Amino acid sequence: MLRKISYILIVSSTLLLSSCKFEDDDKAKISIGFSQSIDYDIWRKSMNHAMEVEAALHPEVNLTIYNANRKAKKQIQDIEKFIADKVDVIIVSPFESDSIIPVIEKAKAIGIPVIIVDRKVNTSNYTAYLGADNVEVGRIVGRHIVSLSKGNANVIEIKGASYTSPGLERSMGFSQIINQYPNIKVITIDAQKDELPKDLFIKSLKNSPEINYVYAYNDVIAYQAWKATKGEKAKNKIKFIGVDGLNGPFGGIQLVQDGILESTVLYPTGGSEAIKLAMKIANKEIVPKNNKLNTILINSLNADIMSNQFDKITIQQSDIEQQQSVIRRQEEKYSSQSTLLKLLFSLFIVTLGLAIFSIYSRITISRKKKELEETNKKIKSQRNEIKKFSEELKKRNEARLNFFMGLSHEFKTPLTLILSSVESLSSEFKNKGISVNKEISLMYNNSIRLLRLINQLLDYRKAEDNKFVLRASKTNIVDFSKSIISDFEREAQKRNIDFTLTTNNPGLDVYIDCNLMDKVYFNLLSNAFKFTPDKGKISVSIKEDKPNNIVKIYFKDSGIGIPVNELKEVFNAFYQGSNNYRNSSGIGLHLSKSFIELHRGRIEINSKNGTEFIITLQLGKEHLEEKEILNDSVLSYVHNSDYLDSEDIQSVEPKNNEDKYSILYIEDNRELLDFVSLKLLTEYSIYTSDGTNAIERALELIPDIIICDLNLPVKSGFEICEILKKDLRTSHIPVIILTASDDTESYSKALESGADIFLTKPFNLKSLSQSIKSLLFNREKVRFYYTNNIENIVNNDGVNFGISEQDFLRKLNELIDKNIDKSLYTVEDLAKDLNISRVQLYRKVKAILGISVSDHVNNIRLEKSKELLLNTNQNISEIAYSVGFSSPNYFSTSFKNKYGVSPKEYKK
Repeated sequence: MLRKISYILIVSSTLLLSSCKFEDDDKAKISIGFSQSIDYDIWRKSMNHAMEVEAALHPEVNLTIYNANRKAKKQIQDIEKFIADKVDVIIVSPFESDSIIPVIEKAKAIGIPVIIVDRKVNTSNYTAYLGADNVEVGRIVGRHIVSLSKGNANVIEIKGASYTSPGLERSMGFSQIINQYPNIKVITIDAQKDELPKDLFIKSLKNSPEINYVYAYNDVIAYQAWKATKGEKAKNKIKFIGVDGLNGPFGGIQLVQDGILESTVLYPTGGSEAIKLAMKIANKEIVPKNNKLNTILINSLNADIMSNQFDKITIQQSDIEQQQSVIRRQEEKYSSQSTLLKLLFSLFIVTLGLAIFSIYSRITISRKKKELEETNKKIKSQRNEIKKFSEELKKRNEARLNFFMGLSHEFKTPLTLILSSVESLSSEFKNKGISVNKEISLMYNNSIRLLRLINQLLDYRKAEDNKFVLRASKTNIVDFSKSIISDFEREAQKRNIDFTLTTNNPGLDVYIDCNLMDKVYFNLLSNAFKFTPDKGKISVSIKEDKPNNIVKIYFKDSGIGIPVNELKEVFNAFYQGSNNYRNSSGIGLHLSKSFIELHRGRIEINSKNGTEFIITLQLGKEHLEEKEILNDSVLSYVHNSDYLDSEDIQSVEPKNNEDKYSILYIEDNRELLDFVSLKLLTEYSIYTSDGTNAIERALELIPDIIICDLNLPVKSGFEICEILKKDLRTSHIPVIILTASDDTESYSKALESGADIFLTKPFNLKSLSQSIKSLLFNREKVRFYYTNNIENIVNNDGVNFGISEQDFLRKLNELIDKNIDKSLYTVEDLAKDLNISRVQLYRKVKAILGISVSDHVNNIRLEKSKELLLNTNQNISEIAYSVGFSSPNYFSTSFKNKYGVSPKEYKK
């Protein structure tokens, strides 16, 4: 009920406040974008102003003006923005005639009309052009000079830029008239960016002192030329003519009135006309393609009249703008008052609703109060029960933990016996060969790891109960680090890892508990080696910071790193990173942090291009309590290696034997990889992968069997199996998945991914060997079945031979059948049509059928020839060529070798 009342009040207020918006939106808006090439000269500013005034007369018009500042790229970007904004009409005053053609055509192509004003472009793919006839402007000036000089004069023509249409066309129109009068001599110079080339102009005047007229591309350049001739001295001698005829200070009309220019040609901006034309187009009216603006010669005879007319137009425009401003202010006042009234009315409704709501609330609150009092009584009773239950649970949990810790202690005795036995066996069998020594080393090293895990569990229990007591002694931190690092050098060499120790003070002494710090070092280095790939880099740096009286120890690796959003969780107990595909207890870093804090130090972590742990310890012993410090002479630390000190045993590389079946074994545990490979090597050709390149190795080798671990660094065993089973090249290969998980969900996932056998760890080698043999035996049965049912499988006559293999064989046979009459159709052509390599095709066909591709092709050709021999009247030669044999003799030989009779005898 409360929610309904609140909802009604909010909706009614929103409707009242938003209703004013609909009034403004009744009239559809027309968006017009104008791309101006330049806007700092008087003529361009007049054009912009005329557009803005005309747009202001039409409230529905939304005008946006961008200035390109003489940059073609900028103008293209501006037009692209108009296209992206989906304006109704685009008006363009081009800076260059060619560069903007593609973007203009693009706008036209997607349905946005384009109006070109002033300057032209070298394409007709626009909606309309608006501007004065620049050729006619040039002709007007030419005729004017002819009239004034009676066909005998010396003229300097200052042309506009050649990349603009006005510059070219005005000069062309001028030349059309002047070239008819041989006594009129013209010196032409080019303007530079709409500015007078002053030095060239003065030089031309000096070289030709008899100059009568200067005709400039526009009024601005004409005025600059007048100033360059030092005004009054040249006034009686040279007449200056310009183009544009703008009104106002320094406009062409004013310059004619002041006697600076002899005359000017009116070149209207067309700003107002452009907006009117755009509105017609937006309203779907038909407009002409070319729209010309009228022009006229302005001299001393009509300059005053033209000026007065323009002044009156300007005054009228100013009055219109003022009236529009007053109207806008009145509209704003009306809108604000209307909004205020609606707001007051909505507030009245809300107030009335709140009054009703408050009365209802009082009644509801009194009812709820009674219910809460009853609920509180129940909660107190339940809380007491929960408290009693939690105490019992705590006792039970404590009992479980004590049992678990006791069991962990019990593990130590048999582990010690195992380790002692393995050590004695190592000495006894030292010279018994690489295989025996490798297995003994494997037993010893994994027993040590198990012992260390048990110790970590016991340490965690001690840390939780705060039972650790610091026993610090003065220790050379560099020698201490070297003694631990030496244990990992063998692993670094085996995996080609760049493993280094650096320091800025080899003789640095630090007060540490060697036993606890050993655990910290070993944990950090174990993690570094676990997550760093082969040929990676691991470094330990010890740096003394004398000013701050501390030492920093950096452990840096080039491994997979830790996601930034998980860095705060790293030191929590039992934490497992989201990108960690390796099994771990998750308490090592938690313990390391606890041990460092016992030393009054701190440990930090960074993860950029790998992982970096930074341990900070204080120098001296002032920060430690007296009872935590041991006498230097009482304790000396001796580090014991965790690994068996035996010769490094290299992995045995498989010998490629074509008579053996090939197995690809994918496993990231190097010792298990070597152990299983060594056991299978006598019967099979073994190839290995650590999981980082599993797919690539499978596609490269096309093995007979794939054995794949589940937990791998890049992709899981399920993902690898699914990819290979869906790939045409590897879909036939049986896959065995090994995993430590034996739950129903993992088994279901293995089936979904297409795995053939699912074995759980620890697995029996005999079971694995038998599984491999069973899969190979089944594969041989399938081969035998196919070779005896080839025609049924090709025709799909109720035979289920395995969906992916059957699809592959059907496609293979269709291609062979399609090209059966082509003797030049090779195995390479067949592989290309199947989109696989020749080697992959050979291995796949060999794996499925047990024969080569060429033998399979010949078998199909011969089967087809049998059919033709029985059912057609073709002779032996015709049949031989029709099934793709290069000669009848070769066909007869192949037929007799396969069926025991010649084609001729078979036909009879």
